[in-house]
Amino acid sequence: MAFDQLLLTAAPWLAWSGLGLGVLTIVAFLTGWGLRFRLVGVSSFTLLLAVSCWAFALSYTPPVVVDGAIRAPVVFDNGNDLVVAQVKPDLDPITVDATLQQLAGNLRGSGRGSNFVTVRLRALQPIADGVSQPVILGETERDFRRSAS
Repeated sequence: MAFDQLLLTAAPWLAWSGLGLGVLTIVAFLTGWGLRFRLVGVSSFTLLLAVSCWAFALSYTPPVVVDGAIRAPVVFDNGNDLVVAQVKPDLDPITVDATLQQLAGNLRGSGRGSNFVTVRLRALQPIADGVSQPVILGETERDFRRSAS
């Protein structure tokens, strides 16, 4: 089951549980049970979980997966217009292109100061004992004005 479908399934169950606990809380106040204030917390937290599951399920977007791409951790992101990810230096060009497409597809434009983000894929090549030099394997640009993300 997809994650967003799981959340959309859990939200009604949590909502009905919260309403049931709310009714039990009202009964506890009317009868003077000692755990009535604990029930207030439990029922309100259950209703909060229901609303949170529903809201997150509506806003969830699954990550972009491109065939042939590998996992490349982001090593630099200035939050504006440049993202750099690092891979091993012995990649073929097809894997480099697929990995760049996957990295660019998984970027989100909210909070960035620029509508264009340059995504670079780099590798570290050793040049001496304990010294390495970054080499750019590929580069692409993501335009947030053209694609809605």
